[in-house]
Amino acid sequence: MTTRQALVALGAARHLDADLVLDLGDLHPAQHGALQLALELDDDVIVGADARVGLLHRSAEKLFEARDYRQILMLANRHDWLSAFSSELGVALTIEAAMGIVPPERATWSRTLLAEVNRITASLLLVGAAVPQGDQALEIREALQVLQERATGGRVHPMITRIGGLAQPLAPEWLGDLARALSGLSDAFPSIRDAAGAALAPFAGLAVLTRDDALSLGVSGPVARASGVDLDLRRDEPLLAYPALAQVLDVPVASAGDIPSRYEVLLAQVPVSIALVAAATDRLRELGEGPVNVPLPKVVRVPEGTEYGEFEGPLGRSGYLLSSIGEKTPWRLKLRTPSFTNVQALARSLPGTGLHALGPAVTSFFFVVGDVDR
Repeated sequence: MTTRQALVALGAARHLDADLVLDLGDLHPAQHGALQLALELDDDVIVGADARVGLLHRSAEKLFEARDYRQILMLANRHDWLSAFSSELGVALTIEAAMGIVPPERATWSRTLLAEVNRITASLLLVGAAVPQGDQALEIREALQVLQERATGGRVHPMITRIGGLAQPLAPEWLGDLARALSGLSDAFPSIRDAAGAALAPFAGLAVLTRDDALSLGVSGPVARASGVDLDLRRDEPLLAYPALAQVLDVPVASAGDIPSRYEVLLAQVPVSIALVAAATDRLRELGEGPVNVPLPKVVRVPEGTEYGEFEGPLGRSGYLLSSIGEKTPWRLKLRTPSFTNVQALARSLPGTGLHALGPAVTSFFFVVGDVDR
């Protein structure tokens, strides 16, 4: 066997030395950042792969150490802009657990609703930006992004989360507009799913991630569930309002672990999220008006100690290790995010895949490079 080496560049890595440049389009989150794939090829078949990360560090974790606890929420939603709300929420939940803060019920249900809207918008972008005829998914996502901006003031970075709740309540009129937008998504969903299935069918059996590899690498979220790993923190270790939504929360799982399976699982969670949003909306209407946050001192200080929190975001499980020495800034806030393990899983799955399928293989692992180089 005669092999050759090829260095593939994604995003800003195209400005470095490379043999090939993989252009995923301006909309895809894997395009924004810098990533290299060192491939070993036999003709045009990949026989070895290594993901080279760390080319464009964003230094989020070091910046956390120089910001007070209110300010770090702003930074927390920027390393993974696809999961912005879920990222800021995961940090807030960890801080609240360390301080013994219990947010009002109305805030808990509102947070659950917004987390599921975030899951929907992330899924629609990952499909719409990677699959031909994805315009319908992108148009609906745009409508949801406009609604997010109305509710939070931020189209990409919502910044509505506060320690102890939310900055402001979700208005009844807004909830009605959201319900109508999701009704339109439900009507369009079969055509979105069928178009994605038809486009990805030729890649069946390629870039397979086995269940054992997914477990050994610590992969989570849709990528892991497509390989038969039945794990979802919303069901298995529920926070927020998820304990009250167990009957609505159906976790889709597949077993093939290939390119179409990952998209199948990603799309299958959209109707589940729509149902969760509907249930949360009904509960918020029942609760009516009320507080959505708790009063805090002017300077927030977390008691000395260590706290670990986890949250199931759109791309998988995120972990937050908070160490405090009782000051107004964290001594350390270490993140464990799904994009990093997803990139490792991509490299593990590529051997045996033809070079023609490299683009669909890369996009099927659902990662944001800024979250890898956080």
